[in-house]
Amino acid sequence: MAASQRAAMATRHPPRPKDRARIVENTIAQIEQEAEQALAAASRSEQVREISVRYLGRKGLVTQLLRKISTLPIQDRPRAGQLVNHAKIRMEGRIEKTLERIQHQVADDDRIDVSLPGRPAGLGTLHPITQITDAICNIFRKMGFAIAEGPEIETDYYNFEALNIPKNHPARDMQDTFYISPNVVLRTHTSPTQPRVMEKRRPPVRIIAPGKVYRCDSDLTHTPMFHQVEGLLVDEQVSFGDLKGILTAFVHDMFDARTSLRFRPSFFPFTEPSAEVDILCVMCRGKGCRVCSQTGWLEVLGSGMVHPAVFENVGYDTERYSGFAFGMGVERIAMLKYGIDDIRKFFENDLRFLGQF
Repeated sequence: MAASQRAAMATRHPPRPKDRARIVENTIAQIEQEAEQALAAASRSEQVREISVRYLGRKGLVTQLLRKISTLPIQDRPRAGQLVNHAKIRMEGRIEKTLERIQHQVADDDRIDVSLPGRPAGLGTLHPITQITDAICNIFRKMGFAIAEGPEIETDYYNFEALNIPKNHPARDMQDTFYISPNVVLRTHTSPTQPRVMEKRRPPVRIIAPGKVYRCDSDLTHTPMFHQVEGLLVDEQVSFGDLKGILTAFVHDMFDARTSLRFRPSFFPFTEPSAEVDILCVMCRGKGCRVCSQTGWLEVLGSGMVHPAVFENVGYDTERYSGFAFGMGVERIAMLKYGIDDIRKFFENDLRFLGQF
């Protein structure tokens, strides 16, 4: 029978006076045994405090026994009181030692084991988009191009009108973007850097403009935010042949010398003539595969000779100067370089994917 049950029964059915001293002695022994077992099993200080309240609190079992000593015969009270008080002192000592044990155990768990070898910190790497952007910039730096930057929040004038894309022009549909206000947009390309630079600098001009751009697109090959590198060269007697030579050198440096180029007529409002540039499929080497839709070619960038209207907007003499421009998506180059089939992988922050680069 548990000590708590024994104490409860003693309360409901008071024994004869001659039996009370023996009951107190047996009950206090059982209470001590139960308390010691509970303390031995305790692993948290909260548990120890609950045990202390259960046995030594104002309504605890030991306290109840002390209060009942007055019901014993006078000759039995000193012995019973001595038994209960000694038991109370012993239990208080055990509770204190149990708390010390738990505190030491927690301290040991938190202690640093200096004999263990250290855990090496993982070394990070540049994001693949950053790596490809740097590679593109380094190639054109070797050709004498300087890096130029412009704002990502752009005015309608620089993003469209200065590039020969007036309001309500159909070409704006190809670059649907995010409007902050009627005349302020998130830039759709890094081309606005061209008129900004040309307004402040006289020819010769030779720049590339890397950066983020924004369009209302989202699928396997498009994201609302992506990266572009725009190029511009302006000088006297610049020809389409110069453009082809620069881009051929770039493709051979970025991929390899076996990668052929193909120029296809196209339309861009700020260049005339304009051309899309394809490269021989880096996966099948022109034989035809799923990546190139069985054509053997992959589109990588757009290019063309700068439209005279753009030169007029920045005050350049169209009779004296000519130039070319080109633009490429960094994600597109990275996908071809690394054989990636889903552009969204660049932005999912999956370390298993990013750790490959």
